[in-house]
Amino acid sequence: MPNDPRKALERLCAERGQDFAGLSRLIGRNPAYIQQFIRRGTPKRLKEDERRTLADFFGVAESLLGGPPGRPGDGMVAVPRRQVSAAAGSGAEGGDNSGRPYFAFDSHWLRQLTAAASDDLSMIRVQGDSMAPTLNDGDDILLDVSQAGQPLRDGIYVLRIEDSLLVKRLAVHPLGRTVTVQSDNPAYPDWPDCKLSTIHCIGRVIWAGRKVA
Repeated sequence: MPNDPRKALERLCAERGQDFAGLSRLIGRNPAYIQQFIRRGTPKRLKEDERRTLADFFGVAESLLGGPPGRPGDGMVAVPRRQVSAAAGSGAEGGDNSGRPYFAFDSHWLRQLTAAASDDLSMIRVQGDSMAPTLNDGDDILLDVSQAGQPLRDGIYVLRIEDSLLVKRLAVHPLGRTVTVQSDNPAYPDWPDCKLSTIHCIGRVIWAGRKVA
């Protein structure tokens, strides 16, 4: 056939250094599932959710893996913007978490940025100037919430302090279980030697977008 999803998937695995068992686990199947699909033709076609997950993972159009040709939005990943603000200042209250409206990112570009699943990504807006000039008031930031449960490393995170969300830079001390919570704007104080157990991370900031005046 002109476009064989099995050959396309096998080629993608070879080009990207991925193994069949790992892809099977990615879509919630037993380790032999993808190998059987490619080599034995079982199942005859991937389910829609499986195809979408694999297409997002590789950053390709779903049509390459057997999806409908020319479907609008192919190759794009929708990321919800949460209706909350993360304060770069004294703190902002969390609001409606409905997840609308969406931002759409090219899947290939997004895969270059992060390996996180699209369900683990969200956009929120910065409020205040304590992280200027890195992040300014009104900037939209892309948050990877999958990193909230991972060991902290140096970087910019959204933190929950009581009922407020703050966006701050964390500098993890190489010795001991402490971290310094920093503001990039020197007009604001840092909070040194905070215990890791007291830091409640919502997610790590991995990208920012802003309006150019």
